[in-house]
Order: sequence, then C-alpha cells, then structure tokens
Amino acid sequence: MTSTSTQHTGTSGPGAGPFHTVDPYTGRTIAEYPYLAGEQVDAVVDRAADAFDGWRALPVERRAQVLTRAAELMRERKDELAGLVTREMGKLIEESRAEVDIAADIVDYYAQRGPGFLRSRSIDVADGTAEVVNEPIGVLLGIEPWNFPLYQVARFAAPNLLLGNVVLLKHASSCAQTAHELERLLSDAGAPEGVYTNLYLNVSDVERVIAHPAVQGASLTGSEAAGASLGEIAGRHLKKCVLELGGSDPFVVLDADDLGGTLDAAAAARILNAGQSCVSAKRFIVPDAICDDFVAGLARRFDDLVVGDPSDPGTTLAPLSSEDAAQTLLGQIDDALDKGATVAAGGGRPENRGPDGQGAFVEATVLTDVTRGMRAFEEELFGPVAVVYRVADEDEAVELANSTRYGLGGAVFGSDPDRARAVADRIGSGMVWINRPTSTEPELPFGGVKSSGFGRELGDLGLFEFANRKLIRTAPAENGPRG
Repeated sequence: MTSTSTQHTGTSGPGAGPFHTVDPYTGRTIAEYPYLAGEQVDAVVDRAADAFDGWRALPVERRAQVLTRAAELMRERKDELAGLVTREMGKLIEESRAEVDIAADIVDYYAQRGPGFLRSRSIDVADGTAEVVNEPIGVLLGIEPWNFPLYQVARFAAPNLLLGNVVLLKHASSCAQTAHELERLLSDAGAPEGVYTNLYLNVSDVERVIAHPAVQGASLTGSEAAGASLGEIAGRHLKKCVLELGGSDPFVVLDADDLGGTLDAAAAARILNAGQSCVSAKRFIVPDAICDDFVAGLARRFDDLVVGDPSDPGTTLAPLSSEDAAQTLLGQIDDALDKGATVAAGGGRPENRGPDGQGAFVEATVLTDVTRGMRAFEEELFGPVAVVYRVADEDEAVELANSTRYGLGGAVFGSDPDRARAVADRIGSGMVWINRPTSTEPELPFGGVKSSGFGRELGDLGLFEFANRKLIRTAPAENGPRG
C-alpha cells in the first residue's frame, strides 16, 4: 500500500493549498496537510488500477483474512483510534470507543458472512445451465464525512474490498489523521499496495478521479448539495454511484404508557454525537394530550447535560465539529425564534466553552411552535436541537412525518406493536425502527429515499451495489464440440 507520506511529496498545485485540522474543543490547529496535485492524483489512481487485477484474482477467503485481521487491529488500537476521533471532530470519548467497536464489527461481519453471500446463484432453465456470479467492477472512490470517521468508511470499504474492488478514500479534511491511520491499519492487515489508498483530494479534483477509465463507481455520504454534485459528475461519466445524504427523521410518539422511557430514548436519539447524525431523531411528533409533559421532560433532560472536554468521561454534551457548524445551527435557531417559535430549553451558547472560550458548543435546545417557512422546519438541523410538534391524531402525525423532502430513517414509539407497525408502514423513508431510536447494525441495510439519496449499505445488500451480477448461460452441445 502507498503510505500517506509518499502521497504528500511535492506541491499541492494551484488553488489546492494546505488545509488545517482543528480541535473543536479548543479551537486550536492540530496539523496542516497539503492536497495532492493533479499529476499525483493520476499516479495514485493508476496504482490502484494496477492493484485491481491481482486483488480480484485472490480467493475470496484470502481477502476475508485481510478483513479479519483489520478488525482485530481496530480492536487492538481502540484507544489510539478513539482518541484521534475525539480530538479531530469532538466526539465524546465513550462514543468514539463505541464507534471503533461498530466499525470492527462491520469489517468482521463481511469477513465472516460475505463469502457466503457472494456464492453464485443457479437459475432453472429449459436446457443447459444458467447462473449469476458476483464479480468486482474495478476502482471505487469513497467520499466520507467527519461525523463518523471510522464507521462510515467501514460500511463502504469492507464489503467492496471483500468483493474484490479496490478503494480510493477521500475523507473529510477535518479527519486527516484518522484517515491516515485507517490506511496504515489496512496495510498492516495485509492489503497489497494500491488496494486501499487514502487521498487528500481537493474537491476540484473529484471529477478528475471519476473520469479515469479505471474508476467504475463512487459512493458519498454527506450533504444534499454534495450528493447532487457527485450524482451529476457520475452521470456525465456513466459511473455508478450510491448516495447517503441528509435526513430530518421523525420520532412519532403514539401514547404515554411509558413516557419516561420514551423520553429517555428521545433525548439519547437527539444528543448522540452532539446531534450530528443523519439518522438522529430531529422532529418529535407528539399527541396533544401528552405534548406539554413531553416538552417539559425533554427540556429537563437537555438542561442536565454537562458541557466540557469530550475526552473527559464526565462530559455529556460535546462540541460540534467546527465553529462554522455551530454558527450555522445558531442561525437556524435564531431564524425560528425571530419568526415565532418558542424555546423550551437552550437556544444559545453555553457559558463554559472550553479553553479561551473557543469551543464549538451550542446548548442542547428544544423548540416548539415551529412552522413552515422557518429554516428549522425546512432544513436538516445538524446539532443538538429538537423540534417538538403537537398533533391531534395519528393521521396528522403521519402527514407531518412525511412532510419533508428527506426520507432516511424514522422511529415510532407505542405500547401497541400492531398499531406502531401500521404507522411505520405509512412513513416514507428507507428505515423505520419501532420502540428504539434509529440505529445501525452490520446485518441491517442502511439507506434512504427522496432527497436522502439512493442505494444501500450494510447487510447483504451492501455487497452488491458495486458488483457485476453477471449471467453465465451454458447451452448443451447438441452434437458435441465444434472444431
């Protein structure tokens, strides 16, 4: 594998100057990295193309061994990886450790289960034989975000490496050290040179990579705007793409039979990762009869959160990933309040904002009376802000749940499982969880509809997005071989 250091020699090229990674708790610069120049990008893609034939030719069991070792190394290096994640994007240290665990579990899942999923499938035909075989297609570009810098990479890279594709990974610039360590880890696990390469790639060079003849697909997890841009580029070059974009997930409450437990789940669903998750609950839809109690209970839980150093286990509210992210969220809150919304908790910045007051913190906030035309209604709130909506009945709850251009995940909480399932069936999203906040597990397919993107990751479906599902049809030789 190509070491990250060898990728960084030379100049970064016109308009591609160095970028900085910043600790969002302290506001201090951690490190500076140059982007690759255009000719360096071409050389890395060529090297990946050269690696493809050898990697795909290996038995799938050999590729699985590399993934098994990679999962072992993730667990062995858990403290190092978790510390990097916390320092680079501000995640609570226990959440960072949990992310290492789920990333390792995903890699293990494909190492253990993937070879079985990839077995060819026979089709009954009138004469001879027919089967569908699953083959890799080539070099893939993954563009991954900062909010789950290990998990997001694992769910893209693991199935495709097992299949026999090779991976170029453009990570978020704020996670440069984590990106480097992932490349080193795959190399240490036995991946040959060029099979998995970390690219410090300028956005302006994304099309350069996708246009390369060896690159056959791209996957992006990120914003709606980024997804639209990548989709346009991929379409222009006739390359397959998978997009997992934003979400404005509903959390529908049906009754108050266990209101305390539901509130605990609601608070956890919104505050995980400081609210910076595409599938975190963002819109809480509650019957009128219990809405006041729900708002009060959620506000109490948010008020009890402890702001502080994310590496301190006693901290329960982390900073956002950057000061820009904090300012964007505060702008959405202010817009709602200016247009008549009500704040039940938070709404601003905490007094304790870390060393020198530079931490990218926003108070955990509960908003009510949010209506159409407010940014908090129309846009994704990527931070610790919950919007609670009051509804008269189940039909209004479903209508409100579906009144968004997004369709990633959702949750329904209720004591009657049949009623909860009926509501879940009416919600237009790629995933709905009942009596548990939307989450992730290696075996469960993950993805959305509408403006939340298309395609699926994880589970058996995650193996086939970038597979050539090739038909091989053998007809009987009626008169023996022809010479």
